[in-house]
Amino acid sequence: MTTLTSLLARRREPGRPFVTFYDLGSGERVELSTVTTANWVAKTCGLLVDDLDVEPGTRVRIGLPTHWERVVWALACWQVGAVVVDTDAEVGVTGPDLDASEDVRVALSLRPLGLPFESAPAGFVDYNGVVAGHPDVFVPVDEPGEDDLALGLGGLVITHAALVAGAGADRARRLLVDADLAAECAAVVAAAAGDGSLVLVTGGTPADVERVAAQEHAEPVRP
Repeated sequence: MTTLTSLLARRREPGRPFVTFYDLGSGERVELSTVTTANWVAKTCGLLVDDLDVEPGTRVRIGLPTHWERVVWALACWQVGAVVVDTDAEVGVTGPDLDASEDVRVALSLRPLGLPFESAPAGFVDYNGVVAGHPDVFVPVDEPGEDDLALGLGGLVITHAALVAGAGADRARRLLVDADLAAECAAVVAAAAGDGSLVLVTGGTPADVERVAAQEHAEPVRP
């Protein structure tokens, strides 16, 4: 099976944008190349395995809104063999609303530039406060197999092989507006497999979105 790790590594121009994020409410714009994305993913894998004791099959709920860090978390979970789910999780990942009740809870400030909370929330791992200390390279001990689960969202369970096959390979630059996690995951895999890229947008008016689409030369994905 071609893993997501190898898909990113095989991209022809790793210095080109892979994920571009717009928060049209705040004016924030973040652009990550394939190399930068892979570094963030590797650091997050280190956090998952070394700090949170995540193992293959561990269920992780990513309760984040549309954001570039949500892409990082999905990719990191798959690389360590964890399953991205929306119920019955062992690890809960939340934004600054701190909406998580799992035994292991990780909070992201979602502040610009990946900054940590000004004061770490009690009972939560401050992701942005600790992730930078992990290496830029992660070598998994046990890579996921074709039949291992990758997603458990909305009552559907999808294996790694099915996720790769179902997403296909998209070489285009696609724009998603406040997409749900399942749709975003499929788009991420397709972009990685096809040497494409993503523009993720939250907030703003339809006219704002059209402006971003034209500026980024991206084709909006219609729901």
